[in-house]
Amino acid sequence: MAILQPVVVLAAWTMVMCAWMYATRIPAMSAAKVDPNRLATDPEATLDRILPPQIQWKAHNYNHLHEAPTVFYAIAIVLAIIGQGDGWNAYFGWVYVTLRIAHSLVQATINRVILRFALFVASTLALAILILHAAIAVF
Repeated sequence: MAILQPVVVLAAWTMVMCAWMYATRIPAMSAAKVDPNRLATDPEATLDRILPPQIQWKAHNYNHLHEAPTVFYAIAIVLAIIGQGDGWNAYFGWVYVTLRIAHSLVQATINRVILRFALFVASTLALAILILHAAIAVF
């Protein structure tokens, strides 16, 4: 099923964002002399309060890749299982993944909220189309 390709790409992209997050966050935590034990015990001590926003943007995006994309994974697998993962559904899978990667790059670098929001809305529309196609096929 062609729709499984964008599934694998988005999963791999999530690991890229994880690596980018740690590659920037660990040196920033070291430079800020962050005490990990304090983070665990002091509710006022958060990395958002301690580290520069540009460092945290990668972490925020990594978290975002565990939210709406989980619906994409589920729907893509449903479409693959029922034999509907090719053609337009694969196309919309690629649209979704491309927009999510663009969203990541914007959030992790310049973090322009209006642009991020536009990319998020566009990706959500692609996901909604996939959900509709799965619903039609299943019901």
